[in-house]
Amino acid sequence: MGYDSYMARMAIRSIGAALLAIAVVAAMWFRPDRAARVIAGLTAHNLCSAVFVAGLDADATQREQLQAILGPAALRLTAYRIDRAHSSVDASFAGLVHARAQFTPGYGCRLAYPQNLPAPGARSTSPPFAPDDLAPPNAVAASDSTLAAAIERVFAESAGEPIKNVKAVVIVKDGQLIAERYATGFGVDTPLLSYSVAKSFTNALLGILVRQDRLRADQPVNAAEWAAPNDRRAKITIEDLLRMQSGLDAAESESAFSPVALMEYTQADMAGFGARHSAKEPPATEWEYTSADTLILDRLLGQIVGGGAAGMRDFADRELFAPLHMAGVTMEFDGAGVFVGSSYVYAPARTYARLGELYLNDGLAPDGSRILPPGWVAWSRRSTLGSPYGAGFWTNDGPSRPAARRVASGFPKDGFYASGDLGQRIYIIPSTRLVVARFGYSMPPDYGIVDDLALIDAAIKSTEAQHP
Repeated sequence: MGYDSYMARMAIRSIGAALLAIAVVAAMWFRPDRAARVIAGLTAHNLCSAVFVAGLDADATQREQLQAILGPAALRLTAYRIDRAHSSVDASFAGLVHARAQFTPGYGCRLAYPQNLPAPGARSTSPPFAPDDLAPPNAVAASDSTLAAAIERVFAESAGEPIKNVKAVVIVKDGQLIAERYATGFGVDTPLLSYSVAKSFTNALLGILVRQDRLRADQPVNAAEWAAPNDRRAKITIEDLLRMQSGLDAAESESAFSPVALMEYTQADMAGFGARHSAKEPPATEWEYTSADTLILDRLLGQIVGGGAAGMRDFADRELFAPLHMAGVTMEFDGAGVFVGSSYVYAPARTYARLGELYLNDGLAPDGSRILPPGWVAWSRRSTLGSPYGAGFWTNDGPSRPAARRVASGFPKDGFYASGDLGQRIYIIPSTRLVVARFGYSMPPDYGIVDDLALIDAAIKSTEAQHP
């Protein structure tokens, strides 16, 4: 299997690749209501967040982000209406079904269902807990011509090649911003969609609770849905969920029938829906990527923290965002008040880079205080069952061919990264003290990762030349 085709399969897809146009058409043939509900829900939610969280243009978002997910044929059958007076977006697909997403300040958007808990009270996004010490507001130019050329390659569009639509690149060395660039209409303060980069936020929140001795990674999840005597799922641990080795029959696939597609765009209680899936194999025997695992874990984290969406947000502000000076973060929640830590965080590129620095610095905040337990970062980047995935991060550790190819391209063996659909990534390289944040709406087959690897290689060589 070629590198590009493998990466097209293995790149974190959240929900995007589950809605490829061909799969949508096939699903429409068999169950048009399911496909239409997923597409309408996706359109309403993502446009709501783009407009009311990120302040972006709806038409541009539909043309760039949603077309990359749905394909042009399905996109032509979607319609939407923005109600700015009530901070909501209504969407429909093929005139069959309708969906509405409602914005709450500080909590982003969620789809409207009769079963939803009342929305939490409005709040601000995470404030600038300290002045932005990375750099002045203006973009920092790369002084090295090779690095500048590598950044240009990441953004450059070429006729006949897959569209990149890169929106932001930030490169940090030892806490110092050495280069950044933004697309037109995006800037230092623009909140960017995480997709599955959010799973690394889930890793951080879990790590904090482990450090506080409120949870252990090896303890059973004890989900209510698995409480019956002799239920095989009762053996699933927290680590199994974070490492995508739960054994649940809830795989992400290129189909509108995907359990993850239905979970994220047709269900008020996402974690409950995910937890009701049966076990197809014992835990810790096979690795299979699914956002259902993450949502079940996020529900447990919320139960431990307490206080619903507001309680989880207070906890994240106090324990994670404030110590790291992570400004402008919006965490989104489902109708049951559970953090959608599989897919939906919005934050500026520099803020994502600050999360990367937490892992670069072995779980320590800039002031030296410990956020994550000792050894947590090494545990998180350790390969799961020989796969290219660790615990909430993709990794170069282990024997997998994708990891070996990334290393051969200049991304060191100790490197690992948070990754989301369409090319949302935070690369972390402890051996060279580098963090690279790259966000956009890039298309298959490689979602821009080949350009990213060239950028990483150039950044390493540039910084080593300037600071041998």
